[in-house]
Amino acid sequence: MKILNSNIGDINRIFELYDLATSYQKLVGKKHWLGFERSLVEREISEQRQWKIVVNDQIACVFMTAFNDPYIWGEKDTDACIYLHRIATDPAFRGQHFVKQIVSWAKEYAATHGLDYIRLDTGSGNDRLNNYYISCGFTYLGITEPGTTPDLPAHYQNGSFSLFEMKL
Repeated sequence: MKILNSNIGDINRIFELYDLATSYQKLVGKKHWLGFERSLVEREISEQRQWKIVVNDQIACVFMTAFNDPYIWGEKDTDACIYLHRIATDPAFRGQHFVKQIVSWAKEYAATHGLDYIRLDTGSGNDRLNNYYISCGFTYLGITEPGTTPDLPAHYQNGSFSLFEMKL
């Protein structure tokens, strides 16, 4: 298993994994992703914030990192942290605890870059997923409602989201 930066040649696979994740979200919960702009993902790739987990030469999982998230985290956004977003795993690779591996990678990344926290959010109301993030070492901080802003993907519009952080 390797965690590597995604490249533009991976973009179709990234969107395939997003579609698979959205289908799964529809099966297990009430909230799901509503799609992402291709230009957004292209920018993340060019900024080296889009990542892939490669297993046996196959992209098994993808995720994105950010270093600010003011609409979700408000005043806490001034903390030195790395935000994890859009973790999407190929169903053929489920059960391999990629989130725990991403957290381990993020801890090393944060230490190297002088960051104090790892943070993530997810649609509120999914107790199973919330408990999984807690089992990965995150602390549940409660729920936020970012309201409507064109600066966030569509699934954030008028929704509520559970917040998680890990102090390093």
